Amino acid sequence: MADDLQSRRAVFASVGAGGLALALTACSGGTDTATTAAPTAGSGAESSAPQSGASTSASSAPQAGGALAKTADIPVGGGTVFKDQKVVVTQPTAGEFKAFSAICTHKGCPVGSVEGDAIVCPCHNSKFAITDGSVTAGPAEKPLAAQQIKVENDQIMLA
Repeated sequence: MADDLQSRRAVFASVGAGGLALALTACSGGTDTATTAAPTAGSGAESSAPQSGASTSASSAPQAGGALAKTADIPVGGGTVFKDQKVVVTQPTAGEFKAFSAICTHKGCPVGSVEGDAIVCPCHNSKFAITDGSVTAGPAEKPLAAQQIKVENDQIMLA
């Protein structure tokens, strides 16, 4: 019986330590203080996205020298998070494309989605404007860093 009790305690201690490690990992990390050049404006291409403000998430890495996305993949009034590249691309108005770091400035969590006109961090619900990366709801206090992209024809590429 003592062995059973000791085994149960070991299992509970392991599970508890694993959960604590996961929580600390999600909330750890410094703020992203790197500054980058402002994003470039779009090519004027119209988006054929079916739903304004819709959020999408992509994680496949672009080929070397290849496009990150097509302009039609970024909804007008919304955006797409590219997790592998740690960048979020938005299209605040038709033909105007912006890019920001996908790392929240509060605790370094990756942002999770674009919901309407807000880039949303799931860790503590900070929200950032799709137009300029500014904080629209805390606890984050600093805007998302702008990232450089270039738009050629219907292709969006990291600069």
